[in-house]
Amino acid sequence: MSEIDVCVVGMGYIGLPTSVVLARAGWRVHGVDINERVVSDLSNGIATFEEPGISPALKSIVSSGNLTVSTVPQVSNVYIIAVPTPIDSRNEPDTSYIRSAVESVAPLAKANDLFILESTSPVGTTEMIREILLGLRTDLADSALYFAHCPERVIPGSMMKEIISNDRVVGGYDAISAERAANLYRSFCQGEIHLTDARTAELTKLTENSFRDVNIAFANELSIVADHLGVNVWEVIELANKHPRVQILQPGPGVGGHCIAVDPWFLVASAPMKTTLIRSARNVNDSKPKFVVEKIAEHLRSTQQDGLALLGLAFKANVDDLRESPAVSIVQDLALQYPDVRLSVVEPFVDVLPQALQEFDNVKLTDLETALENENLLVLLVDHDIFKMIPQSTLLAKDLVDTRGLWKELDI
Repeated sequence: MSEIDVCVVGMGYIGLPTSVVLARAGWRVHGVDINERVVSDLSNGIATFEEPGISPALKSIVSSGNLTVSTVPQVSNVYIIAVPTPIDSRNEPDTSYIRSAVESVAPLAKANDLFILESTSPVGTTEMIREILLGLRTDLADSALYFAHCPERVIPGSMMKEIISNDRVVGGYDAISAERAANLYRSFCQGEIHLTDARTAELTKLTENSFRDVNIAFANELSIVADHLGVNVWEVIELANKHPRVQILQPGPGVGGHCIAVDPWFLVASAPMKTTLIRSARNVNDSKPKFVVEKIAEHLRSTQQDGLALLGLAFKANVDDLRESPAVSIVQDLALQYPDVRLSVVEPFVDVLPQALQEFDNVKLTDLETALENENLLVLLVDHDIFKMIPQSTLLAKDLVDTRGLWKELDI
């Protein structure tokens, strides 16, 4: 019997919280990451991203020995794959990280092992994992092996709460696989565990994020229409939502994060001729940053400003997650179009600019106080709590572009 109960491959935004709650529930967990700095930090109990509640829990389980981390997997009874599933330049799903993860654990596999895919993936990926593993380990062809998909359902900023409280969907390659995986999650999940087959679980996760993307696209397109007609979109949505069967979401500068901005493309790729609405929603949300850039450009042309402050880089409020953030692409486009304009970026949750912005001499990371003192044009890209504390008297003296509705009560 192995000394490790669960081996988690990928110690990012999903793998790390999953490892923490499993170890806290008493399982002996080994985390794997190819980034040596990540391994070093986690081994010393240092969380690699900001998330309420994760740091003290991590320090405790590392000290207890229930969580170890290295760059290579260890023999285990359960293997959880929690690696990225990005899209390529053609918006096609890239499953290479998943393939690499399976290849890394294949030499350690033995009879009765359970393999769980947590990564959000195209339909059929769990079956693909089984095929890859058995292709590499033909000696296990007649052995009992179990495969399941259990997609995450958490959001940055509330991960440590939601990973425990939210319902989970567990889809097995077969019924025994589903039940074995469900038993693992029951050890820490207080929500209901819903058992199904792997393909249904995969499609369910993609459906959840595509549903949200379509609804956000409606709000974003409505904001463009309202701007064209000279109407306050925030007031329109507030009034429309007074209808008992209407609940329009809030528009923004686009859609970010690794899930909603990516996962709908998995559905489009799997059924390109049958996903007209989903594709259209993606196109609306992907085009919204360019609309925002043009609105900022209008202000620059009309006011002849030599600089502006851009408030926020994260993909959502009060987190340090910049993945697929529309704010980053907006700053990047502005830097390219206006190399002589000073771009003061305020992002309280990061210490350095992302790599995509470091090449521009006119983009500088600054604090809010300095930005308010030096810049007259303020562009709100993320509704961090700190930005809600800006005095109204200060805002009234500025030229404002509000993509989040935080200043909707002001006449801007």
